[in-house]
Amino acid sequence: MSSPAPATAPATAAGPRGALSARQVTAIVGVLSLAVFMSSLDLFIVNLAFPYIGIEYRGTSLSSLSWVLNGYTIVFAAVLVPAGRWADRIGRRRVFVAGLVGFSVGSLLCGLAPGVAELIAARVVQAVGAGLMVPASLSLLLASVPASARSRAIGTWSALGALGAALGPVIGGSLVQLSWRWVFWINLPVGVAAVLLATRVVPESKDEHVRGRPDLVGAASLAAAVGLVALALVEAPGWGWGSARFIGVLIASLASGAAMVARSRRHHSPVIELGLLRSRTFSGTFAASVLYYAGFGAFVLSSVEFLTGVWHYSAVRAGLAIGPGPLMVLPFARLVAPWLAARIGGAGRVAVLGCAVNVGAQLLWLTQIQAHPAYLTHLLPAQLLGGAGVGLTIPSLLAAGSASLPPDRFGTGSGILNMARQVGTVLGVAGLVAILARLQPGDPVATFRHGLVMIVAFFAAAGLIAAGLLTGRPGLPPVPEPPVAEPPEAEPSPAPELSAPLPDQLSARLTGCPLDWPPAAI
Repeated sequence: MSSPAPATAPATAAGPRGALSARQVTAIVGVLSLAVFMSSLDLFIVNLAFPYIGIEYRGTSLSSLSWVLNGYTIVFAAVLVPAGRWADRIGRRRVFVAGLVGFSVGSLLCGLAPGVAELIAARVVQAVGAGLMVPASLSLLLASVPASARSRAIGTWSALGALGAALGPVIGGSLVQLSWRWVFWINLPVGVAAVLLATRVVPESKDEHVRGRPDLVGAASLAAAVGLVALALVEAPGWGWGSARFIGVLIASLASGAAMVARSRRHHSPVIELGLLRSRTFSGTFAASVLYYAGFGAFVLSSVEFLTGVWHYSAVRAGLAIGPGPLMVLPFARLVAPWLAARIGGAGRVAVLGCAVNVGAQLLWLTQIQAHPAYLTHLLPAQLLGGAGVGLTIPSLLAAGSASLPPDRFGTGSGILNMARQVGTVLGVAGLVAILARLQPGDPVATFRHGLVMIVAFFAAAGLIAAGLLTGRPGLPPVPEPPVAEPPEAEPSPAPELSAPLPDQLSARLTGCPLDWPPAAI
């Protein structure tokens, strides 16, 4: 293993006074989790604002409105890895605070937007801010929190991110009663508070060995690849699935992706560090995250569209109907997932179980879905089961992927894993919009069943990849044995003390089953 970067040493994180106290660690995790909650909340909070935006800007279709969501997600994905590089290079807290400021400014502009085009442009500003603060927040957490408390801190961070995404429709449904613009303005006081707390609570850290500028051309190629495939899926019902325009856009997307990979092979600071993908655990987490978040993004949008369009719920009522699912996320992520990881052999196996639970939840809803409202008996059980699956899967995927990262790749690796989440969300939302474009007014339930089949397929594929690649031991590089001199015959020399934890110990701490579990710091 490479020697730990200065950011990971206790003296660097805590300053000259020594190690961080339990209260300081709790405060750091709270501030960093608040930021990821806010960015994830905004990823889906606009879902319930779509009908109200469409009313204000008449003639706007669902496919056009989907770019308010997809524009944010695509730019978010493209910015994540370069931002992680910048954070490692110039200071993680500096980039984190810059991201908070950019996100807050973008939120202000979204609320002031006079039209859909301006709203999409403001969402791009928002996405750049989110793309800066999310990888910086995770790398700050990994660098600042002691290894014994890291698994639970990761669980809190990722669970609040998932909770923010799932609570988006709930909070959005309440705010749109005032105005759809409040779904963006609500970020302003939270953003200001997070900036003030971050400068006071979170210690600065960076990797002194990082050199060179991130690959911005590669980031643009990634955004083009994801954006073009989303465009093809969203517009396919109108263009035709076999039309020259559809095929041409897909070819352009593949060419952009190939250009990004080619640059990643030769650039010193690539968008995707291909060497990290040689790790079975990291590449498995990346692929499983893309597929899982495709299902998750499609599931959230499908729930909103079904409740408001078929059962004709108001925005508030739809938000409250979705609410019980998100309430299951935090306890399962914070308590059940670490407990299971310690007993069934690691976070990868918990991720497989979580995907299976999500598949079961969607199959249950597929058998119960009907045009006549029957929330308590038909939808609520699937919502509760699905929330439990989210709480098991998301922190477990992140813990499994983080376990394979050496300390000097915290920022880069966390950026790649978060990029996978955003790419998956774009693909899932675009696929669902393409299915719902064929909605039949006389039988809308049949169309939503097709969407549920797609969601089940995404969750099942994520579970299969996790089962194949994440259920073994994480692929950490071996710790080199220090040279041992020949001991004198009369008195053997003591065994040398390793300067870094053994791979199995570090893996256990990151995947949720350390020897001293549970830590009391968080």
